[in-house]
Amino acid sequence: MADTSWTSSAKSLKGVILDLCGVLYDSGEDGGTPIPGSVEAVKRLKASDLKLRFCTNETQASREKFVAKLQRMGFDISVCEVFSPAPAALAVLRDRGLRPHLLVYDGLLAEFESVDKSNPNCVVIGDAAENFSYQNLNDAFRVLIGLEKPVLFSLGKGRYYKETDGLKLDVGAYMKALEYACDVEAEVIGKPSPAFFNSVLRDMGLEPHQVLMMGDDLVNDVGGAQHCGMKGLQVRTGKYRPSDQEHPTVTADGTVDDLAQAVDLLLGERGGVSP
Repeated sequence: MADTSWTSSAKSLKGVILDLCGVLYDSGEDGGTPIPGSVEAVKRLKASDLKLRFCTNETQASREKFVAKLQRMGFDISVCEVFSPAPAALAVLRDRGLRPHLLVYDGLLAEFESVDKSNPNCVVIGDAAENFSYQNLNDAFRVLIGLEKPVLFSLGKGRYYKETDGLKLDVGAYMKALEYACDVEAEVIGKPSPAFFNSVLRDMGLEPHQVLMMGDDLVNDVGGAQHCGMKGLQVRTGKYRPSDQEHPTVTADGTVDDLAQAVDLLLGERGGVSP
């Protein structure tokens, strides 16, 4: 059953930001599968008067390949509408003259081809999946522990995510291991970083109170958005767990069964056409 209290602010909204994995689709073998009703829900949002952007911590493929996969699923999405951590990390590395040691998924390496990786003076980790071996983690540890001032970047800080065959450990677990071993605090690039969310808001040309974030991750999607002044709506798909309702520090502004139901309620309150 949907919580509809959040719809009272629907008419004042001018934009929507959607998480991708767990909201539009579940990842897995063969690229994953769309969540029922999500393809049509995106079409309806695009046909409305609301600005729409997509915000993801996906770090297993370049943004172009990731968007191409979503397009094959039937989603009307373009690269310029999607904000992901790797391009943001690349900009930070260039601005600060840093040379990274990369612990990322093989499909993401192309994003960092243009940056100098010799004699690394920082470490960048993403959702490296099978590349999170003891040897690879230890290599990253040795780079960090050998630096006078270790710098660790993490492309997100999620604890886990959902694939079609079940839940999988995310980058946050490995980030914490390196933080502990090296006595360093990672700089998070991606959700829930305020800088990451604010870059999306700037692109939309909107103020935080004018935007609603929808995601399956209570802390990184909902809590991160709320910390920036946005409303945060949680969907009961993807990594959602019933225990989220009892979280000690984050309470969603509303909870719905899925994206399709959220769009029905949102556009219905704004006077949108019923499906």
